[in-house]
Amino acid sequence: MSSTIPIQTPGQERVVHGTCPHDCPDTCAMLITVKDGVATKVKGDPAHPTTQGALCTKVSRYLERTYSPDRLLHPMRRVGPKGPGQGRFERIGWDEALDTIAARFKAIAAEDPQAILPYAYSGTLGLVHNFGMPRRFFHRLGASLPERVLCATAGRLGYNTVIGAQVGIDIVHFPEARLILLWGTNPITSNLHLWTRIAEAKRNGARIIAIDPYRSLSADKADWHIAPLPGTDGALAFGLMHLLIRDGNLDRDYIEQHTLGFDALAARAAEFPPERVAELTGLPAETILRLAAEYGAERRSAIRVNFGMQRHAGGGNAMRAIACLPALTGAWREVGGGVLMDVAGAHAVDLAALDGRHMLPDPPPRNVNMAQIGKALTELNDPPLKALFVYASNPVAVAPNNALLRQGLLRPDLFTVVHEIFLTDTCDYADIVLPATTQLEQFDVHRPYGTLYTMLNQQAIAPLGEACSNAELFRRLAARMGFDEPCFRQSDEEIAQQAHDRGAAVNATLDFELLHRQGWQRLDLPERYAPFAEGRFPTPSGKCEFESASAAAQGWSAVPEFIPPRESAAGDPALAARFPLMLLTPPARHYLNSSFSGVASLVRDVGEPWVEISAGDAARRCIAEGDRVQVFNERGAFSVRAVVNDRTRDGVLVAPSIWWLKKSADGENANAVTSDGLTDIGRGATYYDTAVEIRKLPALS
Repeated sequence: MSSTIPIQTPGQERVVHGTCPHDCPDTCAMLITVKDGVATKVKGDPAHPTTQGALCTKVSRYLERTYSPDRLLHPMRRVGPKGPGQGRFERIGWDEALDTIAARFKAIAAEDPQAILPYAYSGTLGLVHNFGMPRRFFHRLGASLPERVLCATAGRLGYNTVIGAQVGIDIVHFPEARLILLWGTNPITSNLHLWTRIAEAKRNGARIIAIDPYRSLSADKADWHIAPLPGTDGALAFGLMHLLIRDGNLDRDYIEQHTLGFDALAARAAEFPPERVAELTGLPAETILRLAAEYGAERRSAIRVNFGMQRHAGGGNAMRAIACLPALTGAWREVGGGVLMDVAGAHAVDLAALDGRHMLPDPPPRNVNMAQIGKALTELNDPPLKALFVYASNPVAVAPNNALLRQGLLRPDLFTVVHEIFLTDTCDYADIVLPATTQLEQFDVHRPYGTLYTMLNQQAIAPLGEACSNAELFRRLAARMGFDEPCFRQSDEEIAQQAHDRGAAVNATLDFELLHRQGWQRLDLPERYAPFAEGRFPTPSGKCEFESASAAAQGWSAVPEFIPPRESAAGDPALAARFPLMLLTPPARHYLNSSFSGVASLVRDVGEPWVEISAGDAARRCIAEGDRVQVFNERGAFSVRAVVNDRTRDGVLVAPSIWWLKKSADGENANAVTSDGLTDIGRGATYYDTAVEIRKLPALS
């Protein structure tokens, strides 16, 4: 039932439209050259307005990923105990694999289907293979519902209380800004095609300011780098508000016409004079004064705020505070002015039609938080989890507090299935491993969260070996389970079209014929897109809500507030005394979560894992450049090479991530120590709210 590839004359080349499926706002348009059924070239589409022919290093090596000799190409069954290096796998057929899974699921579901949990995240962001058939299957089954909170939940929900939806600046207009704040983001690594626009803005005379505890590659190229303590972004935002109000750098007309709750917000901001903000953020008061003056003096200002800064206890409220700033200065009036978190809310997609949520039982199943999967597997009762189905994710590498997760995965009574492209760390704990397709081997449609284009991915080649797409796998499994609803017989393209069928104001004119010819289509929005130049925010009031009744109704503060990091000196002085360093784990330049950690050339290019430490913190611990060190706390430890430099401030360690455990010398990675605590809003993950200590290890003999 999946889409098929056209018949091709031997020796003839054809070019296929593709889309990068990975967790990146750029969602690049690709052109794949195919000859005799083999993909021979992958390049960026030069006609696509944001990709402009350029792919990142990771995706430019997609052929290596697809044709890797390490690909998993056949279903396999565990023989022997679980865990890395403990057992082995033997090849089985698809019929045996599906029959085994269906039999176990039927037996468990007969007692309580909530004992089954799907675990999937951003291995693909396609509407068909992420949102479509897989979610229909588990909704129909009545399995526990995963709370997909690892990346952006706190920031998105917090932003939405102020703005109303995930809508912001179109990246193509960044060159028109005169002042750009890169707040907790490193676009050279994680948003390449925005960076080209920022570089253009700089050539046009714009001033670039990077706000980040770490001097990233992007901060290196900024005009000014400001390094607050991790998790204090909300305090800094309130400090800016305090000074904007004090000094009268406000657009009073915009505030009066298009905002709600200014007096309440001003009262909150009054609590954050420069001296207090300096104490909270670790910044000089003069820095806060200067930043507020520069931001207040330039209405043509753009803030790019990314998800890293909301991965701490107060992350949702920090995003709320930052989202208030452009309405105070009137920056939304300008094309290229305002703030950009993401623009997924501009895309009209019928997610309910995609995921089959109408098949959920009443009452709906319980929620299981993905950031606390270790606790779920070791503590959850009524019923305990008896089966785990992992697809589009590698939780043993990416989930926080993964020592607890591995403890749970070792349970002999837990039936674990993993659908994967490679034998990842998570496969080491599986009972059944199933081979997955790469993006070149499947059809999909994508809703980018960083651009205003609907994107098509045509199937370029037939699946290698016995690899099977997410959608096709769950079609087959649905049939084995006896699910006979028509939605389980839809083709991939029918699923994609159903997701765009509703008559919505945005993108109602999606043309699938054009999509197939061109590979992409811009949303039905003005070319000169300034989403809130005349207000009309998609909030309940229609205004930018500094004070939000909907937030209060959910138990959050009606007005944004500052909540310090849970594991900081402000949040837990006793813990911080024992573990005085805060750990940040941003992506290594050529890795993306764990998706490219199995590509041999990238592994060679990136090299062994390391941790960056300031010279002062290193000297206090007798650590020198190149020393083997151990980063540790009560949850666990991991060993890496020390890099001593001035890129990170005192009190902060930076361990670029993420390596598979099996590719690390000690079988651990940074998630051995990361916290599985949750954010203030949205129960999101708090990877960057992690207190640690570091010590030198003896040299290897």
